[in-house]
Amino acid sequence: MIVGAGAAGLTLAIELARRRVSFRLIEKLDEPFRGARGKGLQPRSLEVFEDLEILDRIAARGGMYPPQRLYRDDGSYADVPLGPASPPTAAEPYRQPLMVPQFATEAVMRERLAEWGGSPEFGHELRAFQQDTEGVNAVVAHAGKEETIRCRYLVGADGGRSFVRHALGVEFPGKTLGVRALVADVHVEGLDRDVWHRFNDARLDTQIAACPLAGTDMFQLQAPVALEGDVDLSAEGLTAIFLARTGRQDVVIRSVSWASVFTMNARLADRYQDGRVLLVGDAAHVHPPTGGQGLNTSVQDAYNLGWKLAAVVDGAPTTLLATYEEERRPIAAQVLGLSSALLEAAKRGSMHRGREVQQLDLGYPESSLALRTDEPHEAIRPGARAPDAPIRSAAGASRRLFDLFRGPHWTLLTYGNERESWIPPRPGLRVHTIAPRGTSAEFVDEGEHVRAAYGLAPGYGVLVRPDGYVGAVLHRRSMATLETYLAQVGCHLPYRPNCVVRSHNCL
Repeated sequence: MIVGAGAAGLTLAIELARRRVSFRLIEKLDEPFRGARGKGLQPRSLEVFEDLEILDRIAARGGMYPPQRLYRDDGSYADVPLGPASPPTAAEPYRQPLMVPQFATEAVMRERLAEWGGSPEFGHELRAFQQDTEGVNAVVAHAGKEETIRCRYLVGADGGRSFVRHALGVEFPGKTLGVRALVADVHVEGLDRDVWHRFNDARLDTQIAACPLAGTDMFQLQAPVALEGDVDLSAEGLTAIFLARTGRQDVVIRSVSWASVFTMNARLADRYQDGRVLLVGDAAHVHPPTGGQGLNTSVQDAYNLGWKLAAVVDGAPTTLLATYEEERRPIAAQVLGLSSALLEAAKRGSMHRGREVQQLDLGYPESSLALRTDEPHEAIRPGARAPDAPIRSAAGASRRLFDLFRGPHWTLLTYGNERESWIPPRPGLRVHTIAPRGTSAEFVDEGEHVRAAYGLAPGYGVLVRPDGYVGAVLHRRSMATLETYLAQVGCHLPYRPNCVVRSHNCL
């Protein structure tokens, strides 16, 4: 059972659905979230969405970030880019964030889930749960009635005020950051839509910004507010706030689609797993919105957990689930530090978004799943993000490594022109041979981009996990080690039979 049908819950549901693992995805709200709150999609998340085969759909619902227009006290302004220009490379095809309102991103994710036969159950509230050594009994309320549902695992993706986390008694240490803010999706008259309007950036008490929401005719209004007291979130109230902070009588807010006032916190759960209950996304960590890290970190939590949970359900050792917290909790701690530092810079009007917000450099080098054996000195290290690279097929077609990685399988890339299979075929693993230019193989590294990205010598291979990280770099002579590793992660096991993903019979 997945509790919470936001971005994290939907990502996990898609990951389970495409592996034919049954689930229930419940959501306390009666309808989908309507706000644009988590609108920034970072490059690493774009790679995740490509793997889930929804990137183009999501991109079509949004657009690129506009430049920021920083207004001075005398009414003049300067237009500056949101961050440094970063053109795509062979290894990193996405180097700029996309702006997509959260409600649009989640709508596309629900569409993708429906294609796999799944859907969220809105208006379903988790009231209680009790676990034993074999599973979890969850009490769910809907339409005035209660139902007890038996599941193997329960995942709390139910936000910063997580019922699941509270019921487990998991501590959520951290701090309140002394900033309270409003965010509202509004229809505005009097502002151009080709820039992100920012006023009084150097003064926290009078800052206000209006960002045109890509893919809509709305703006997102953002402003710090007093730590105490009510805030008038009506169109008239927000217009008055805008006038008081900017002096712009020509700007009128005509209507409000969604609005909220929130206090910024930085908190991290003491643990992500308690027996058969796990936490993902904001249920495990909350941080300020500076740098656009929240939704992205949550999606990648679920992306990490999904393949591991499916493998364990299919018979892999349960110890595999422990690597979820092992890998993702340090990432959350790092992101908390980054977001908090950016917030302090924003208070001074000096926030700068660099490569660190793109999440392309995040990885799991210290993970117990990072197998190190026989790799050449210059090879990519286990635990690192697996880079993309252009390749040419034996038939002459242009392809990419990401094409080979796409899907719920593991991928073994062998480098050289050896035609013999390294290991016997099995479900859940695809083996591809890539040869240097001038030789024949299944795929040819014509531009030597694979060699540059992975540093492989002939006779070596790289094992890529289902979530696009390097599991191992090894020589052909280390096949016994590889077989042991694959058994530990459940790759030797067959996929589940084709079934309706919400059917209890699949369990």
